[in-house]
Amino acid sequence: MSHAARHSGWSAGPGQPWPMGSTPTGDGVNFAVFSAHAEAMELCLFAEDGRREIARLPFRDRDGDVWHMHVAGLLPGQAYGFRAHGPYRPEEGHRFNPAKLLIDPYARRLEGRLRWSDALMGYRVGSARADLSFDNRDSAFAMPKSVVTDTAFSWGEDAPPGRPWTDTVIYEAHVKGLTALHPQVPKGLRGTYLGLATDPVLDHLTRLGVTAVELLPVHAFVDDRFLVSKGLRNYWGYQSIGFFAPDVRYMLRDAMLEFRTMVSRLHHAGIEVILDVVYNHTGEGDELGPTLAFRGLDNASYYRLREGGRFYVNDTGTGNTLDLTHPMVLRMVMDSLRYWVTEMHVDGFRFDLGTVLGRETPGFDPRGGFFDAIRQDPVLGRVKLIAEPWDIGLGGYQLGGFPHPFAEWNDRFRDGVRRFWRGDAGMAPDLAKRLLGSAERFDHGGRAAHASVNFVTAHDGFTLADLVSFTVKRNLANGEENRDGHGDNHSDNLGVEGPSDEPAIHAARALRRRNLMAVLMLSQGTPMWLAGDELGNSQGGNNNAYAQDNETGWLQWEPGDAEMTGFMARLADLRRAHPVLRQRRFLHARARAADGLRDVIWRRPDGAEPRPEDWHDADFRCLGVELRMAAEGAGEGREALLAWFNAGGPVGLNLPETAPRWRLILDTTRPEATATDLSGSYQAPAGSVLVFVPQND
Repeated sequence: MSHAARHSGWSAGPGQPWPMGSTPTGDGVNFAVFSAHAEAMELCLFAEDGRREIARLPFRDRDGDVWHMHVAGLLPGQAYGFRAHGPYRPEEGHRFNPAKLLIDPYARRLEGRLRWSDALMGYRVGSARADLSFDNRDSAFAMPKSVVTDTAFSWGEDAPPGRPWTDTVIYEAHVKGLTALHPQVPKGLRGTYLGLATDPVLDHLTRLGVTAVELLPVHAFVDDRFLVSKGLRNYWGYQSIGFFAPDVRYMLRDAMLEFRTMVSRLHHAGIEVILDVVYNHTGEGDELGPTLAFRGLDNASYYRLREGGRFYVNDTGTGNTLDLTHPMVLRMVMDSLRYWVTEMHVDGFRFDLGTVLGRETPGFDPRGGFFDAIRQDPVLGRVKLIAEPWDIGLGGYQLGGFPHPFAEWNDRFRDGVRRFWRGDAGMAPDLAKRLLGSAERFDHGGRAAHASVNFVTAHDGFTLADLVSFTVKRNLANGEENRDGHGDNHSDNLGVEGPSDEPAIHAARALRRRNLMAVLMLSQGTPMWLAGDELGNSQGGNNNAYAQDNETGWLQWEPGDAEMTGFMARLADLRRAHPVLRQRRFLHARARAADGLRDVIWRRPDGAEPRPEDWHDADFRCLGVELRMAAEGAGEGREALLAWFNAGGPVGLNLPETAPRWRLILDTTRPEATATDLSGSYQAPAGSVLVFVPQND
């Protein structure tokens, strides 16, 4: 207490073990921090500039594994950090080093950026003993500081839009990249939370029919040292270090206030906010990474360690894996999720490398502790939950293996649809599965068709424009000699590699883009598209722009693509107008009680139903499907919709007699065409998607 003696306005007392983190109490601040293996814990207070340590207060009270203290006289805005004392025995899993200032895992605000220095390492860099050595340099000068935060906010009449899954259209975007180059967003707001909430952006999203924005990580994160050394940054943000703090790089003055303002304005426009969250690992890396928070507080509790304890389980490919089988780590994740729902009003989460979260001792378990905790939670039970259903560990691919109420990113949809339109042989059966929500993967355990989050493009991979312009990735700017990023993208350059001014190439690429997006919006499941695909946005062939915090990674709003933007809006309108395209129940070609017609009827171009040999024909490239409301739902509604997907040459279609006349409402070869009444037959153009509805008298 010698440091505190100089500040007579403070007095430290026992405090309470709940809530975790720093909590203003009116007459001071309560601090609570978890560590099962620490032998002593200290609270470090800093001057207003965040640089000078002005007090070091020892925790004297411990309730189980939670260390707690109340400091009377402290106010919101106080910068602080922790130091943990204990054994430094990496070979046993312990890496305590009190010379290293530690971030509060529950901090609502972080101030200052990480300054890379060897002093951040718990070991002596360059030592022959590597991480078994010990470094006693103080790291505080290089560390962001946790800040005591008053979380009060007047939400007014804000309420979650509460969009049903069946009505959801997701737009995956990056907070900065979406507006950094937007000509109609005020320059001072570009690349910020507030910039995303400006009228030009909201007007664009509502015109497109977007019902939810899925934001790449906004939890406080660090820039990898190897990127900084190359003059790059971690643009995407998948290196979280603070699971409660919105990252300050997207703010003007107050990240929490501005994030909430963004959410409120999106809600007012009827748009939900889904956060891409990274609870599978942290930004501390492997055994040679920095000591920033979790490693220094209790390495053996926070991380999954290999036998012996020195090395980390690396199911994430990032160097470490959080151990959600530990009750206090699971508690932190659950507290974080609830915080973002209750205090920040977000509407859902997309879980990066979601398979990691379900790993128990024997492997992935859909009834594991994390899933049990989520499914019984009354707060989280009302928000949208989406899993990325894979990691790099043994048995890491778990598409369709997650329990209700999770939805999942469906990469089978991405790959199958790309290959069908590229002209790969024998892809019609796969397309049929994707059009019906990949029931072979998802139709179990009471799951609904919207459990399949369908996408053709996402942040990880080619943009839509690049998908039809490049066959080879061009990632040299990432500084990894083009070794990073997917090598097999199922892409097609339509005759010329890269940009082309040839009118025929331009027209072919535009048609291919329309066909890909048409399949997306006409399929059962939840559609998601990548921000900028409606604009013709290109990354110059870079399919892994994670380090490109520049014009490569940012959306190019000019010159834009008015035709494609209008076409995407038209697809969203079409989907919204026809409930048959967005059903909760899976369709299994069963007869409906109402009219005896099956809810799905597949069609060949001649109007007949495909025979087994047709499905096995490698050249079967024109597939039709007639859809009605699901038989299991009593077959309610007379609506029907007929679509043809023609990846081959021109072909005549015989329209089925299940309706006396059909109206053509969409032809991707003529995106501006109006509806046309037809009967009998119709010539399907090469490389086209056609949509018909019955013509009512």
